[in-house]
Amino acid sequence: MFHTNRLIRVIAVGLFSASALFAVAANAELPPNGKKGGSLTILSNSAINSLNPAIQSGVATAVPGSQLFASLLLVDDKWQFHPYLADSWEKSDDGKAYTFKLNKTAVFHDDKPITSEDVAFSVMTVKENHPFGKSMYANLEGVETPDPHTVVIKFSEPNPALLLEVSTPALLPILPKHIYSEGPIRSNAYNNKPIGSGPFKFVDYKPGQYLTMERFDKFFKGPANLDKITVVIIKDGNAATLALQRGDIQYAPYPPLRLSDIDRLSKNPKLTVSHKGYEGVGAITWLEFNMVKEGPLQNVKVRQAISYAIDRKFITEKLHQGQTKPIFSPLHPDSPFFNKDLDPYTLNLDKANKLLDEAGFPKKDDGNRFSLTLDYIPTNPDLSKNVAEYMRPELDKIGIKIELRPSPDFPTWARRISNYDYDLNIDPVFNWGDPVIGVARTYMSSNIRKGVVWANMSGYKNPKVDELLTQAAVEDEPAKRTALYHEFQKIVNEELPVAWLFTYPSNTIHAKQLLNTPEGIWGAFAPFDSVAWSK
Repeated sequence: MFHTNRLIRVIAVGLFSASALFAVAANAELPPNGKKGGSLTILSNSAINSLNPAIQSGVATAVPGSQLFASLLLVDDKWQFHPYLADSWEKSDDGKAYTFKLNKTAVFHDDKPITSEDVAFSVMTVKENHPFGKSMYANLEGVETPDPHTVVIKFSEPNPALLLEVSTPALLPILPKHIYSEGPIRSNAYNNKPIGSGPFKFVDYKPGQYLTMERFDKFFKGPANLDKITVVIIKDGNAATLALQRGDIQYAPYPPLRLSDIDRLSKNPKLTVSHKGYEGVGAITWLEFNMVKEGPLQNVKVRQAISYAIDRKFITEKLHQGQTKPIFSPLHPDSPFFNKDLDPYTLNLDKANKLLDEAGFPKKDDGNRFSLTLDYIPTNPDLSKNVAEYMRPELDKIGIKIELRPSPDFPTWARRISNYDYDLNIDPVFNWGDPVIGVARTYMSSNIRKGVVWANMSGYKNPKVDELLTQAAVEDEPAKRTALYHEFQKIVNEELPVAWLFTYPSNTIHAKQLLNTPEGIWGAFAPFDSVAWSK
């Protein structure tokens, strides 16, 4: 899990010396008992909305996107950065500029060279289109390209999170400008048949069924070990479990399975259930309130009442068999910026009823106060559907009638939530290593963006919160930065644009014969060029 001193050192001490250039070897290597070749089948639990990580977040896009596209850097399990598309990098003394020297042999999958212009285009595309883009690049002054292999990213204030932001294609995929600059990028024909920069190239995609990628032999780090990767989409958890048992699927990140099935699979001698990696992800699950829509959820006492009506202890200990933990903050408990001195919203129905009365929503003759719809992401049933089903009778106890509104697939759910067509919504969200990346996007008023899922989807606005998050994003001194994030957490813990529920269990199931599976802080959001089968 998170190592506080390590992360503070990485984030706040400048990540590296401001004057030194780094060129640490990070070539894909064949493990001693590994072999070249072979195919890998990866499980996905939902239809892939887009194969372009610059415009779409989420596991379904990030896993294949990290094979199709390259990032500038890599980061290991010790939060140390290594070269990838960038051979070296330099941070200015004032922390406002980062210079990257690109690999001169790198080409896209159409054989066109990867240049600084492509990197500049990718940064600007992410800033304008990625759900986290506006928070990650809030102080971006511009991207300079003094020569084809030098990129200078400049900010008006220090950006202590930048190296994390460029260390996975899930946050900054390097796109070919000549492909994606033609017309509006959201309607670009290549979003689901990408021309990429990563170790594997696109072959075929049948929506809702599978995606096929093959090794790109001209990859700048050398050809990957595997010949082919196929992502298969299986929505049914029982069918996915059987496919893993049979060996039809050999790798399953964040598997959309019942927790009891994961326990059973961990006893299978042909499989490994790993909890390594994902330290940078910081996954939590929340109940989201639509504060854009006219209605009772615009009243803070109603949101607080709902939070007090949820028995997080029952969810984590009974529904989840202790595999999750209650949470009451927008930051994962393992974050060095986590504020433990907040209201945990322990179950209190009397307080919930009192708050609803005070809010002006008395019970009617039938015992109901008002009705709400409840959406949930169509993934792991234990962590979404079952929790939603549990909440319906629980909220009925305080006079709130709940109508469950399941979505048949991820794109349907994403359309509803991103267009504010919901009342309540349950889904997981990632902290992404630094609050600048994965936390601020949910609470900054500037990130209320219709049509983009996992932005500020509650429509929450608080100028003080905007100010605190803006200050913390550019603060290099650890103690000051921590204080700013503590104050921010206190405010949103009281105002509740979302009610945080529990930590999301992060694990990967894979065949025991599969070697070099990614176990850095991004887990499966890293390239698979070093993954190999044993002899």
